[in-house]
Amino acid sequence: MFFHNFKYALITLLKDKMLIFWTLAFPLILGTFFNMAFSDIENSEKADIIPIAVVEGNKSNVAFKEAISKLSEEDSEVQLFHNRFVSEQKAAELLAEDEIIGYIRLNEDVKVVVKQSGISETILQYVVDQMLQTNHMVEDVAKIKTEAALKEAIESEKAVNQEELIRRVYAEITAMLNSDEEWLADNSNPNMSYTMIEFYTLIAMTCMYGGVLGMVAINRNLANMSNNGKRIAVSPCAKYKLIISSASAAYLVQITGLALLFLYTIYALNVDYGAHFLHVVILSLLGCLAGLSTGICIAAILKKNENTKISVLISVTMLGCFLSGMMGITMKYVIDKNIPLINQLNPVNMITDGLYSLYYYNTFERYYHNLFALAIFALLMLGIAVYQLRRQKYDYL
Repeated sequence: MFFHNFKYALITLLKDKMLIFWTLAFPLILGTFFNMAFSDIENSEKADIIPIAVVEGNKSNVAFKEAISKLSEEDSEVQLFHNRFVSEQKAAELLAEDEIIGYIRLNEDVKVVVKQSGISETILQYVVDQMLQTNHMVEDVAKIKTEAALKEAIESEKAVNQEELIRRVYAEITAMLNSDEEWLADNSNPNMSYTMIEFYTLIAMTCMYGGVLGMVAINRNLANMSNNGKRIAVSPCAKYKLIISSASAAYLVQITGLALLFLYTIYALNVDYGAHFLHVVILSLLGCLAGLSTGICIAAILKKNENTKISVLISVTMLGCFLSGMMGITMKYVIDKNIPLINQLNPVNMITDGLYSLYYYNTFERYYHNLFALAIFALLMLGIAVYQLRRQKYDYL
């Protein structure tokens, strides 16, 4: 009986052309639009070389001059600025004529002078602030090392040349800074791209849209929804077998659509899902189960016609997509910061957050947390649906 109902539930779903379009074809079309809109967005937004000037004061800072010169070397991978050393009067003229975005005044106090606020001006200020922090750190380390050396010399009653000692300490620190090129370990994904956010939300939406398949498959077994449901209601067959077989048919169609989406985005749109593609697939399969169980739960609870049920399901799905950042990643940040419980219960956010964790972090702790949350959510929805269906009784058919 299980395979018999599975077969005809599968045939019924595949014959519904509108249903197949929204669950199989629409994600492919939306993915194409995403690719057309975002394929060149990163190349067009690469930062240009920033024109600046440096004004040397009465007490010039050699470390700053060397750092700015390093960041201004042409044909260098780290070139950030196009720099020139000029007088303050000349720098002011260049700034007024918009030939530079700002200039750095080197003296006892390092100061950045800009004409207006903008991205380039912010970058310049940030770089100078980082240099100041590094300079302060070097001075602090030098002070500690110098005091320690002086204390050791006094305790050993050795004569010490303080000027020579300070020069030697600074030379050691400079050598240390020059030799340790890798201060930060880059554990980020080598194919990191913020346009991947859109494809991750597309996967989440595809998973949740599978709820429509589950809803349609279950409706055909309900006596108040179809003549087939009436015959099933009075038949001696086990109802749980009919429900499981119908849900299995819907799940098969859903994962087929997911497989088509992955094949299309990888081979046609050249989307790179990174080194953890298997983890992406596993999370997506569990996401499909969460979407399917949501549709089954709503179908079992609501005593309305099919159109009303589908409208409620689509509304719930789109609200979840909105809160998880599909229409703008800022919304996800706002919800996570102010009302985190909403996204902790939002299955769409569980899927996208799990995918983000694979992409941006080098540990799986957050990924497994979302995987476990999705499994609990799916089981809870299915449990509610089974409980509701077992309680259903009809006065007449």
